[in-house]
Amino acid sequence: MPDRRTVHIVDDEAAIRRSAGFVLKKSGYRVEAWASGVDFLKDVRHATEGCVLLDVRMPVMDGLEVQKALIEQGVTMPIVLLTGHADVGIAVRAMKAGAVDFIEKPFDMATLLRAIEAAFARLDDKKRYAASAQEAALVVASLTPRERDVLEGLARGLPNKTIAFDLQISARTVEVHRANLMTKLGVHSFSDALRIAFAAGLGTDRA
Repeated sequence: MPDRRTVHIVDDEAAIRRSAGFVLKKSGYRVEAWASGVDFLKDVRHATEGCVLLDVRMPVMDGLEVQKALIEQGVTMPIVLLTGHADVGIAVRAMKAGAVDFIEKPFDMATLLRAIEAAFARLDDKKRYAASAQEAALVVASLTPRERDVLEGLARGLPNKTIAFDLQISARTVEVHRANLMTKLGVHSFSDALRIAFAAGLGTDRA
């Protein structure tokens, strides 16, 4: 792994910066740590190209605000969002804005490294990761109507209970459909399912 593969850790928790930095350095990455999104944005133009491990819950500017600011500045470094609070709505917003992945604290080493590897894979070959609307539509077409309804709800950022209420089914049934649709889509993570859903045009605002 080339030494110039740099991961920018942006997190207000010193313990997270230390632990994530230790794991990444041990795996061969170069690490630069930032205590706030504001500090990172001040220097990002001069920062080494790489990927960004970005905490969602931070004072002054949260992770989604930092992500938006990076996009507005034309910074194309891939982003992996990190949070200690499971929040489907935030995951949807992050993925729609282009985040590579979304992982929760406390994270394990394997999950962190997979997300960072995916970020660098996107950086290496953007064409490979450009979502094909046609391919996504074909995969989504393999779902049953009810599975598609559940995927639509997830892509709109709705929690399972709300989807269940809207579809007049139990929350447990939603969980079963969710597991089945992920199997049919051939994905193992929620973020990958969202990526396919967005590419297929699901999750758009309704009038």
